[in-house]
Amino acid sequence: MANKAVMSPLSISAMDDRSKVKTFIHTVDVDNGFVFQKSTLSTDADKSQVYTITAPAASAGLKNLYMAYTAESNVTVGADGNQYKIGDLNPQAFTNVAGAVFNGHRISIGDKIKVTAEALGGTQSTNTFVVATADTMKLTWAAAAVAGVSFKLEAESYFSIPQGTIGSQRVKAFILECVEVA
Repeated sequence: MANKAVMSPLSISAMDDRSKVKTFIHTVDVDNGFVFQKSTLSTDADKSQVYTITAPAASAGLKNLYMAYTAESNVTVGADGNQYKIGDLNPQAFTNVAGAVFNGHRISIGDKIKVTAEALGGTQSTNTFVVATADTMKLTWAAAAVAGVSFKLEAESYFSIPQGTIGSQRVKAFILECVEVA
């Protein structure tokens, strides 16, 4: 199984302003750290305050985006459709499962996050920004900020994630600060 994106909110405005946190649902899995646009309220009677999502669109200016973040709690879906929490503590095995409600926060200038490479598209090379790109929920490496959501690379870092052997716990990550949202 491929690793999933890992995201840790280091300092985000949604921590102090809960009105920036919404609940969402999507038809495919959404990793933490993926960005998206809030769409319409779900039509399911038991999900009256849950929004559907779409990938960022150029027509919407790549702004007013949200980022998926739900505390890692790995879930397995059985053949009967029931969901079971399992004992795997590796956050690289976690995703917001299709059809399940998850949290997301509205991205604001000054938000700081730490993410693994699985949340990012393109190639880092000498690029020092990651930006929202049309039709993908992954932020994409770029040489400069764009009109829309843009994060600047502050530092390379790591997550300590148990991998089964001593000395293999460090997984490369990137500390990013939001510098543009409109």
